[in-house]
Amino acid sequence: MRYGQIRQYDVANGPGIRTSIFVTGCRHHCPDCFNLDYQDFQAGDPWTDQETRTLLSYLQDDLVQGLTILGGEPFEHCQALSRLLEEIKEKVDKEIWIYSGFLYEDLVQDPQARTLLSLCHVLVDGPFIREKKDLSLRFRGSSNQRIIDLKKSLGSSEIFLWEEE
Repeated sequence: MRYGQIRQYDVANGPGIRTSIFVTGCRHHCPDCFNLDYQDFQAGDPWTDQETRTLLSYLQDDLVQGLTILGGEPFEHCQALSRLLEEIKEKVDKEIWIYSGFLYEDLVQDPQARTLLSLCHVLVDGPFIREKKDLSLRFRGSSNQRIIDLKKSLGSSEIFLWEEE
């Protein structure tokens, strides 16, 4: 897995102050994507144990409410991210958000994607659609995208949207 950046403090991609990982590689190629550079699977740097240590140090900060994973497309890296999240969850207990251009309904059909979903708390799903762009939306770029409560949805036949507390 490769990544474009790790943001120690991010306030745009989920509630509160978060640490964010931007993985690289995406096949969606959404028109007007806000991260064109991260569509390239060779962009950025390889993820190593040093990045894991750095990430853990950021997440251990009491100011940081959680981790957000964006891209690129995180679900292009299910196995690597699942291993990373399992290691993180052994050391810190923070809420994990993940973004995807894929729909929840499709992700839950794939065993590797479902494993990754089960390690997260919230999924922002769906491709960015230029015609549905809405700058007034929190934590998403277009009105077709949903913020899904994974802990409720994965155990049900229904999709439960995330509700801010």
